[in-house]
Amino acid sequence: MAEAEDPLTIEQAVLPRPAYGRTAPPGAASPVSGALAVVPASGDLSTATPALTTEVADSGTASARAREAADTVGPEGASAGKAGVLLRRGLLVLVLAGAAWALVAHWHQVWATVLAVPGPALVASMLALLAGLVAGTVSWRVVVDDLGEPVGTFRGAQIMLVGQLGKYVPGSVWAYLLQMELGRAVGLPRARIFTASLLHVGIGVVGSLVLGLLALPVALTDHPETLWLFLLLPVGLAALHPRVLSWGASRVLRLLRRSPLERPLQWPVVLRALGLVLLSYTLFGLHLWLLATSLGARGWSGLTVCIGAMAMGLVVGMFAFLLPSGLGAREAVVVAALLASGMSVVEAGAFAALSRMMFTVADLAMAGGAALLARWRAPAPVSSVPASSVAASPVQGTA
Repeated sequence: MAEAEDPLTIEQAVLPRPAYGRTAPPGAASPVSGALAVVPASGDLSTATPALTTEVADSGTASARAREAADTVGPEGASAGKAGVLLRRGLLVLVLAGAAWALVAHWHQVWATVLAVPGPALVASMLALLAGLVAGTVSWRVVVDDLGEPVGTFRGAQIMLVGQLGKYVPGSVWAYLLQMELGRAVGLPRARIFTASLLHVGIGVVGSLVLGLLALPVALTDHPETLWLFLLLPVGLAALHPRVLSWGASRVLRLLRRSPLERPLQWPVVLRALGLVLLSYTLFGLHLWLLATSLGARGWSGLTVCIGAMAMGLVVGMFAFLLPSGLGAREAVVVAALLASGMSVVEAGAFAALSRMMFTVADLAMAGGAALLARWRAPAPVSSVPASSVAASPVQGTA
């Protein structure tokens, strides 16, 4: 007489990994075990039909989760994985070339300004810039961690900071694509990374518009064409409600044919992410102000203008997605703010170029440091569902 199959073996072969890497609590009943429990000892399946029908009806969701789990399969051993490795390397070459071009293009403009800025002011400005990048990275990780198991400090920094180098390639898709591929390489679903990045961008736009109000006098005087952006502020504030954000995220996931969010976002997560975004943009404004005041520009009253201008410049550059990292769009707003602080046109242009170059250096340094730390300190990659279990459909697995 053949031994009965272990129900746990069936479940492991059939059930996909829960969405975003979450695991069921100990002792929780699974859908398959619930279906098996109602089959009578006589073997008559007629009374078990409702439960089994429910399992078949849920196969669409299970298939979506299986597709999501397939996104987490690492690059080793499959032709698609090898293509992913080549894609990531190709993207890195592109973004590094774009960043190098940004450095070379501004070098002559920047060098004379660098020599004129006192060393302590230059160092303090760079430290403020690096701190702003750290705050922005933590803000992104707050959103990612809420969508699943924590990704870890160093691994999350690697995905965010290396991935955002894609902004140096013209077009808005490259940073998202690189972040998704980096996440997939460590066992995270691409849909999770993409959704978190979209949510973070939305929160960042609202934060930049809030701080951009500090630069409203500059916008009214020198850049009235940017005033339409402030019309987005009431809509953005309303869209920050967790229910609205959760609905939008679930819609995006459905379009990607992935399972929706397991639970809605909560106010603490949204407020933490927004607070860190505001801190990040404030530090970016401090970076600009420390440069400007080193050559005698307007003092504390200019700090608020620099914060607002940097926040507005970043969101304007984001909308100028055909330009690498918003090149030129951000500088126009920064120059206007520096002119308002008492600088000449030549000085303002040189400081805007210096700020751009410092951003590029900081992006490269932080991305390289995050990649090294992730290799040195990060835990093992997030476990993923074996390809063999993903390949089997939920209905076939119960046969």
